[in-house]
Amino acid sequence: MTSPPVQVERRVGQRFPYVLAVPFRQATNSVEGMAFTQDLSSRGVFFFSDAPLIEGSEIELTLRMPSEITLGESMPVRCRGRILRIIRPAASSGMALPDADRAESKIGVAVRFEGYEYLAEPAESANTFPRVASLHPQREEDRLAHASTRE
Repeated sequence: MTSPPVQVERRVGQRFPYVLAVPFRQATNSVEGMAFTQDLSSRGVFFFSDAPLIEGSEIELTLRMPSEITLGESMPVRCRGRILRIIRPAASSGMALPDADRAESKIGVAVRFEGYEYLAEPAESANTFPRVASLHPQREEDRLAHASTRE
C-alpha cells in the first residue's frame, strides 16, 4: 500500500475555523457582495461566495476579527488583500441543494491579507437610549418630595 505524498504547510499564521458573514469589494471589476468564511488567520482568510471574483486581483473585506487573532478584544477590521486562488465547485447535476450543501455550489476563495485598517466601534451615545427614569411612571407625591429636597 502506498501512502499519500507529504504536503508542506505553507501558512505562517494559525488558522481558526470561523463562520462569519463578510461583505467584500473587489476593486478590479467593482464586484461587491457577501461571503461567509470557512477559516481565518491574521494572514488570510478562506471564504465562499457566488460572486465572479478574479484570481490575482485585490479585494477588501470587512469583518469582526476575533480575539484569538487580535490577542485582545474582538474588533471590526477592514482587510485589504489579494486573491491567491479560486476553487470552483464540482459540476452539479442541476438539482436543488439542501441548505447544508449550498457551500458546495459556491466558489471557494483564498485571500492573503496585505494590510489592515482597524475601524472604530459604533459609539453608543447616551442620547440614543431612553432615560431609565422616563421608563417608570413616578407618583406625583414622590416627584414633589424629591423636588422640595433639591431646593
